[in-house]
Amino acid sequence: MLLKEIKTIFHQELDVIYPKEEVDAFFYRLIEHYLKLDRFVLVLQPNLAITKEEEQPIFEALAGLKLEKPLQYILGTAHFMDLEIKVNENVLIPRPETEELVEWILEECQVKPSRDLKILDIGTGSGCIAMALAKGLPNAKVYALDVSEEALKVAQENAESNQVEIEFIQMDVLNPNNLELKFDIIVSNPPYVRELEKHEIKNNVKAYEPSLALFVPDEDALLFYRAIIAFAEKHLLEKGHLYLEINQYLGKETKALLEAHNFSEIELRKDLFGNDRMLKGKLD
Repeated sequence: MLLKEIKTIFHQELDVIYPKEEVDAFFYRLIEHYLKLDRFVLVLQPNLAITKEEEQPIFEALAGLKLEKPLQYILGTAHFMDLEIKVNENVLIPRPETEELVEWILEECQVKPSRDLKILDIGTGSGCIAMALAKGLPNAKVYALDVSEEALKVAQENAESNQVEIEFIQMDVLNPNNLELKFDIIVSNPPYVRELEKHEIKNNVKAYEPSLALFVPDEDALLFYRAIIAFAEKHLLEKGHLYLEINQYLGKETKALLEAHNFSEIELRKDLFGNDRMLKGKLD
């Protein structure tokens, strides 16, 4: 079949679900992944034909997209900063806002005097935050914690494939074990989407990404932040820093939690979309 005919089929099947530009992006990402063809191939070779064998994964991906399965889960990979990471239904797909959180940490660490740092990522999921920090701060000792055994398996595979050393810990931060470690930096992107906000979440997220990593009860939306702050008070070194990704609607409330504990120099930052998204505090 001609490749341009397959592109036409993609639009016929998917334009009722996704914007046309997104359908184009799906198609080009798939032919890059499966056929190693760049997005300009149809300009240079408008009558390029592919074999039945080459067609198969493309049409299998189309079937998944029709069911609103995220492209990253179809491909099994996602990009985060300069990393290529494995993802599946046991871990969240990394977001650009989380890249901003990591960039903030890297900027602040790189302007301070160089020394070995101990860093903990709570709720590591795919390991994307921990790996990006380990890559950007090669002298740091990075630890990554998650309650999910399946998520930790994915994170360990990602650490190996990206050639970074991370020490993984299975623990529920809501019921933490005794951990005899102190850290210079603790970072977390915990669950923070309230049930009442589910209507704002796309179907491909609600149907496929792990609810455990996304949602919190309406009546206790900050339960993970309280637990993380209590954990940080015990496990941060003096003048250590806590960095959090937060619910855009609960910036003031989350900031107030830090203010009510032993944190100073508290800073609330907006993401690239102009939403309250990141919070930092220093333990006094």
